[in-house]
Amino acid sequence: MLEEKWGVEWGFVGISTFAHLPHVKCLTRPDEPFDIGIIGAPFDTATSYRPGARFGPRAIRAASARQSSFRGFNPRAGFNPYTSWATILDCGDMPITPFDNTLAFAQMTAAFHELGTRTSASPSPLHKTSRLLTLGGDHSIALPTLRALSQIHAQPIAVLHFDAHLDTWRPTKYPGAPTWQTEQNELNHGSMFWKAATEGLIRNGSSVHAGLRTRLTGDDWADYADDDAHGGWLRIATDDIDDVGVAGVVKAIMERIGTDTPTYLSVDIDVLDPGLAPGTGTPEPGGWSTRELIRVLRGVEGLNVVGADIVEVAPAYDTRGESTALAAAQVAFEILTSMVMRGRAAEGEEVGREMDGRGWKRDEL
Repeated sequence: MLEEKWGVEWGFVGISTFAHLPHVKCLTRPDEPFDIGIIGAPFDTATSYRPGARFGPRAIRAASARQSSFRGFNPRAGFNPYTSWATILDCGDMPITPFDNTLAFAQMTAAFHELGTRTSASPSPLHKTSRLLTLGGDHSIALPTLRALSQIHAQPIAVLHFDAHLDTWRPTKYPGAPTWQTEQNELNHGSMFWKAATEGLIRNGSSVHAGLRTRLTGDDWADYADDDAHGGWLRIATDDIDDVGVAGVVKAIMERIGTDTPTYLSVDIDVLDPGLAPGTGTPEPGGWSTRELIRVLRGVEGLNVVGADIVEVAPAYDTRGESTALAAAQVAFEILTSMVMRGRAAEGEEVGREMDGRGWKRDEL
């Protein structure tokens, strides 16, 4: 009775958790089982240009205020991810040092492993352990995530990487190297997939970059040669969407990764055009629209996503209307929907997305 009377909140009411989800400090509460956890990684001391992404988790949570279980039904999917089978919690933020990147990476790896090995609240053959959606933070957080996931699944992980940049740069490609090269220099937000590949964490020949429009080093294609050698990535340029459409991009991704391979989904918000998402550390003009990215994400809902992140939201550079954080919060909603949808399908449930509310057959690519 009291819950019915006082329990439903307006978007502008309450403590800021993601989508008004229950907040549990999951790292210290192993007695609170969950299926999907939203975890913040407020870390940005591995950036090469504009810092500030440590405040990304806070901004994305605030921008998700109009999401809730009360109004969370996703028309494209035909269900509400917040009231379906999955227990979804806001697990708070990891306490990460800003003074020592080596220690920070050790802390993040330990946290991801701790949470990723918890038994799911609703275990199934596909969801035996809990899964995480991480709010970054700079993009280097993908390295400790992959270190943990490769241990949990006892195999290299495929990566679907949405980004303007390759992020497979050799650390020696940065200014001052190799004269001033140290091991700590390898821990940066542009080399983490190079580092992950050298550690054997990435499934060779099964990973994809999407939304690329980066400039390359020097006077030749050597950066692409490194990209081929360290992970065998498929590269989808931003412009490719104009030639093959969203359906062509989705087809290329699904043919490369498949539906069974354990996959890490990593979204750098700078994949979007900075006219739409200016609040990021390394903006590159000419990016995808928010709608294009969301449509691609919907098209790859069949992937076996074992973990995901949304990174590089730096609210200090965002608009007054929080357009970057709003885009990130919507991306999170789409990723959560697809993760929950796969669990529903594994249990043989009808998702019910063939028709929309008007009786029209949906063309989800």
